[in-house]
Amino acid sequence: MADIVVGPELARSWLLINGLHTDRYALVGQADVVVLDIEDAVAPANKEQARRNVVEYLSTGEHHAWVRINGFGTEYWESDCRALAGLPGLDGVFLAMVESPEHVIRTSQLVPDAKIVALVETARGINHLTQIAASRNTFRLAFGLGDYRRDTGFADDPMVLAYTRSQFTIAARAAGLPGPIDGPAVGATGVALADAAGVTSEFGMTGKICLMPEQTATVNEILSPSINDMSWALDFLKEFGDAGGQIRNGSDLPRLARANKILSLAQSFSMTPPDGYHHFPAPSDTYHC
Repeated sequence: MADIVVGPELARSWLLINGLHTDRYALVGQADVVVLDIEDAVAPANKEQARRNVVEYLSTGEHHAWVRINGFGTEYWESDCRALAGLPGLDGVFLAMVESPEHVIRTSQLVPDAKIVALVETARGINHLTQIAASRNTFRLAFGLGDYRRDTGFADDPMVLAYTRSQFTIAARAAGLPGPIDGPAVGATGVALADAAGVTSEFGMTGKICLMPEQTATVNEILSPSINDMSWALDFLKEFGDAGGQIRNGSDLPRLARANKILSLAQSFSMTPPDGYHHFPAPSDTYHC
C-alpha cells in the first residue's frame, strides 16, 4: 500500500506538513497526497521562510507536493502564488479560505495550469459552495472544519455538521467533481480516527485531511472499498454474467454500477480480496447458522 501512487482525483489521505519544518518533509507515511502548509500551520513572522523552504524543495522537480497557500485577500496570497508559479515539483494548490469562485479564478490566473483544491472554511463560503464547485478552475472541494466551527459556533458532532457535509457532496456531484475532502480529526488515532473517517465515508466524502503521518493508513483503509464490498461485487458480477449479462430488473442497473465502481476503486488502490474469501449475506434475526 505504501508504494502505490494514487492520483489526486481519488486521493483519500491529504497529509499537511508545516512548511517551516523541512526535516518533516520526508514524513509522508502512507499518504496519498502530501500538502506542504504555508498557511495555518505557520505563524505570520515565519511565513516568508516557510515559503522559501517550499520553493527550494520544489524548484528542481526532484520532489513533488501540493502546497496549502494563504487565502485570497490576505497579504501573503499574491506572494505565495507568484513564488509557486511554474515550479516543476508543484502538483497543485490547496487554497485556504475560499468564499467565492473569484478566489479560485484569480489564483488560477497567477498559478496557471495548477490544480486547485478549494478549501471552504466559513459560512459565507458554504453559502457560495455551488458556485465554487461549478467554477472550471476548481479541481476538488475540501471542508475546513476547524475554521468553519469557529466561524459558526457549531459543535464537532456528526449530527450538527451533517447538513454542511451533505452540501459538499451534493455540490461536488452536481459539478462533476471528484468526491470532496473532509476536515481533519485533530489528534485522533485508533478507534476515534476510524469512527471519524467512517463519518467522512457515510456522507459520500472520499478524502480526508490528516495532520499526522500516523493517521494516513487508517484513513486510507476506511475510505477504500472493504473486503466485503469487493467480494460482493465479484459475486454479483459472476452471478450477473452467468445469467446472460442482460438487465433483468430495475435493481440490476444500480447494483451493476456499484459493483463496477467498487472494483475500479479497488484496482486503483491495488486491492484484492484474500484468496478463498466469499461474501455471505448478514444472518437474519431468526436463523444464525
